[in-house]
Amino acid sequence: MKIRLLKEGYKGDEQLYLAFKNGEVNDDSFFSEEIVETGEAPDFPFYMGKGSEEKRKADFLAAFQVIANHYVKLDRDIHFDERFWHSLLITKKRAYILENYPQALDNYREFCNIVIKVFDWENYIYKCILAVEYVEDSKEQAFSKEQYYELIIENLDIFNYLIKYSIFRNGEFLIKVLTVIHNLGLSEILKAKITDRPDLGKDERYGRRVIFELNKAYPVLMSPLLDVKELEVEFLKALGNYYDVTGDKKEEEVPPSKPSLLKRFANIYR
Repeated sequence: MKIRLLKEGYKGDEQLYLAFKNGEVNDDSFFSEEIVETGEAPDFPFYMGKGSEEKRKADFLAAFQVIANHYVKLDRDIHFDERFWHSLLITKKRAYILENYPQALDNYREFCNIVIKVFDWENYIYKCILAVEYVEDSKEQAFSKEQYYELIIENLDIFNYLIKYSIFRNGEFLIKVLTVIHNLGLSEILKAKITDRPDLGKDERYGRRVIFELNKAYPVLMSPLLDVKELEVEFLKALGNYYDVTGDKKEEEVPPSKPSLLKRFANIYR
């Protein structure tokens, strides 16, 4: 498949949105002379900003599979080029967008948010490309690739924070973090809001603070270089700044589901 790339500066051109809305994106004024040739370029979910948790999970898994089978095999300078993706969506995926994300045509803001969103850690295609690269390229995995994809979805907030910090944007480190979270059964705790620390802000979560603490400790603590067991200890130390991992809370202060976890944490933490 041949993808003609949009001209530089297209993201500030509202005429592109109007032409896309009217099915008239065939004007040479929108395009450069650059062409990228790909193999098959099948449809896949690329916007998970709305919908139920079940639907979003299914969409992520479908996207991971299609990207792993087709797009991640392209040269890296292509599959990390936002102009390539935006050109593909605009020239080849209009019917898919109309069927699955009709709100993209409601106004220019929605079009920018869904179709030509900045290609960074907040962009769903970017998230999926990184996830697929990390899982498919990892050499040491304690679990199957399918399990790691599930763990990424279950711990999406942590994943977002890891890819936000450049020092943690590392496939092997992500795999180790997911392994630690699975081994210690931390998913639910890390996703939970911190309710007793108003000084941290309105929507702080335990997982975000763990990554914040690991980032703050770098480079004194080179957490990306730790093995899984060492990372478990540092993970719990960071979590311990905000959550009781020692098991010292009174029984009535700890939810029924937590005592066994706290006891296990304490053994590792010490």
